[in-house]
Amino acid sequence: MKRVAILHYASPPVVGGVESTIAYHARGLADLGYAVRVISGSGGTFDPRVETVIDPLFGSSASEVLNVKRELDHGQVTETFWQLVDSIRERLTNALKDCEVCIAHNVTSLHKNLALTQALVSAGNGSRRRLIAWTHDLAWTNAQYLPELHSGAPWDLLRQPWPNVRYVTVSEARRSELAELLNIPPDHIAVVVPGIDPARFFQWTPLTIKLADRLRLLDADGILLLPARITRRKNIELGIKVLHAMRDLSGRDYRLIVTGPPGPHNPANPGYLGELLRLRQELGVEDAVHFLYQYGDGDPQLIPDDATMANLFVLADALFFPSTQEGFGIPILEAGLAGIPSFCADIPPLRRTGLHDAYYFDPIKGVPRDIAATIISTLEVSPPSRLRVRVRKHYRWDVLIRTHVVPLVEGK
Repeated sequence: MKRVAILHYASPPVVGGVESTIAYHARGLADLGYAVRVISGSGGTFDPRVETVIDPLFGSSASEVLNVKRELDHGQVTETFWQLVDSIRERLTNALKDCEVCIAHNVTSLHKNLALTQALVSAGNGSRRRLIAWTHDLAWTNAQYLPELHSGAPWDLLRQPWPNVRYVTVSEARRSELAELLNIPPDHIAVVVPGIDPARFFQWTPLTIKLADRLRLLDADGILLLPARITRRKNIELGIKVLHAMRDLSGRDYRLIVTGPPGPHNPANPGYLGELLRLRQELGVEDAVHFLYQYGDGDPQLIPDDATMANLFVLADALFFPSTQEGFGIPILEAGLAGIPSFCADIPPLRRTGLHDAYYFDPIKGVPRDIAATIISTLEVSPPSRLRVRVRKHYRWDVLIRTHVVPLVEGK
């Protein structure tokens, strides 16, 4: 695997949008086996797999850098600037040693340390190392910065295309802006948006992370949560039939999660659990109907704790609660707190709990295909539901790194 350098003025644990992107890129590439080295002016070790090289001269706040910037802001390119360039170039060349790719964040587009920008040009001369210019912000198109910019070197480095450089922006708008500034075709610039890590964002428990990874839950087109023990009155067979109908009607990867443990029957013996497992097999939804008890690594009584259950409610797209008997219906309250719709049996206790804010079906005579159609149409007309699935499937950091960052690193 290639050794990849990631260069910026600052890096984690420094807090910031670019620094966060660097952290996810570094971790994601390391997950895929790349050797990653983060090079910056401030920061520190944030992952034992990621090498860090911290040198204040690579940053924007060292006294030497600030002194030169004050001169440059007034249009003065003095000998002090070139001395700083020489010093940074030597250090940067050493830091980039044995790196086949360098991802430089904002260094080619901002004037926070123009000596570093100039040194990066020099360090690349005669090198076979590929440079990826990752552009979050541009100095020349920001009215706030224009008084600090002047014609000629080194400021023109920020508005002229560099040879043999792959440009990347974080949005279509930034791509248009950069293309116009550099006078290059927009399709010569890749767009790779920032992402999100659901596990970190929602502070998932280790069990939630394990289940999501093992079952590929984040790749699903929709997740129905059925929080119940595996007993006959919970009417779980209706959930399996509805899930099958949803997949058949839509052609999409819908899933059903049954959270509770089984009763006293062995899955291989006659009993309710055996009936459910046979039904799952007959309908061909073994990979879509998930009984969590099966993932206890030998513990048949795996029961998610409260924190994991809270994670599952937030992860799910809807509550499916088909019980024929209930005393109250706490899962409807939990679904309401999680902000997901409830599809539940039309029995008095659940009616009194959900009132007019849930969707109801006959748990005995209800036609699975009709119930499935109602769930699909409800989710499809809901902008929050559509956005949830789109973000989950396409804006996760692991997906973005695998589908966009790796091809750039590999020169594709």
